[in-house]
Amino acid sequence: MHDIRRIREHPQEVQHAISKKGFDPDIDRILALDQADRSHLTETNQLRADLNRASKAIGQAKQAGRDAAAEMESARQIRERIAAIEEKQKEIHEQIHNLLLAIPAEPDAVVPEGLTALENREVRRCEHFALPDFALKDHLELGESLGLLDMQRGGKIAGSAFPVYLGLGATLERALINYMLDLHIQEHGYTEVFPPFLVNQASALGTGQLPKLQGDMYLVEKDDLYLIPTSEVPVTNLHRDEVLRPGVLPLKYAAYSACFRREAGAYGADTRGLLRVHQFNKVELVRIVLPEESEAAQEEIVREATCILDNLDITYRVVDLCAGELSFAAARCFDIEVWSPAGKTWLEASSVSNFRDFQARRMNLRFRRDPNAKPEFPHTLNGSALATSRLMVALIESYQTPEGRIRVPKVLQPYMHGIDQIRGVTR
Repeated sequence: MHDIRRIREHPQEVQHAISKKGFDPDIDRILALDQADRSHLTETNQLRADLNRASKAIGQAKQAGRDAAAEMESARQIRERIAAIEEKQKEIHEQIHNLLLAIPAEPDAVVPEGLTALENREVRRCEHFALPDFALKDHLELGESLGLLDMQRGGKIAGSAFPVYLGLGATLERALINYMLDLHIQEHGYTEVFPPFLVNQASALGTGQLPKLQGDMYLVEKDDLYLIPTSEVPVTNLHRDEVLRPGVLPLKYAAYSACFRREAGAYGADTRGLLRVHQFNKVELVRIVLPEESEAAQEEIVREATCILDNLDITYRVVDLCAGELSFAAARCFDIEVWSPAGKTWLEASSVSNFRDFQARRMNLRFRRDPNAKPEFPHTLNGSALATSRLMVALIESYQTPEGRIRVPKVLQPYMHGIDQIRGVTR
């Protein structure tokens, strides 16, 4: 949510910044409504002063024993006028609120300009695997041949792009989740949260999924609840409509959840196997911090997420997204992409976003620096650490052997009951 005062004082600056995301916000409409609202406020204040004088006149007339009918009629008309103006103000406030909800966050000044992935800027790359000297199989061929994945039966149960993990495939998926949670909780100082997988409209509005991304979300219409696209939504909303007491910040939460995305219109060559699915698993890191600490916090989340990949010996790169590639609510975002050896392409496995105070304003989340200080809006951040579906693609393809088996990374072996190689199962 934008601060109306900033739009009022720097309309052209806001318009220019948001246009970098490919949006054309109706700033003029907002300013016109804001001017009307302030004019109504001035008139209301004047009418309240008139009402006070009319009330005194009524008292004086009665005290003098005179008929106060004229004064009472004047006061009645003033109250009616105030009520009518307040009703107009209520409508204006709603219009302004809805317009502000539909405007994305401003990108930071350091964000690369551009509207497509071609303008993204690679920050660094870490290569862990040399090119193999044998013909590679892709993750789907390997997964199905070893009995780890069954996309066909997933389609029978729920529809296309709903994977089924079987046997050691399910165990490997669970191993990744448990390993990532343990690392972030035990070594990175996060508090674990196991949130609901359904949220109400206020929660989805608070983090910016609504109204922009409504078409990509699954709605349970009877209960007016949404299946979460990421645990960012319920976890960040833990403190919606709260004023955090001094000394509470920073807050650091780590959460596992299943994630559900319709991916409306996102069909094409990258839908094979686990590349683009409607349900996937993810460990999410959420931070709520002092405004002056959010840049450093974003860098830390990137390090914490890439630490997983370093420990897994998975090749990856970090990309600074251009303005047009930023999410609706993000001011800056770093994508972490893993390498698919068989597909010879980079796959997004994490987005680490700094939302500044954009989400906090939408959620009415504030904090105090000391007991007598005026409440301020904190900054919120999140990052996948990591989403397992594309990580699984990179892992299966990177760790395959010439015999068509899959080696298990050392850090996952304790979570795999000591298994160091997946040789296939029968069923």
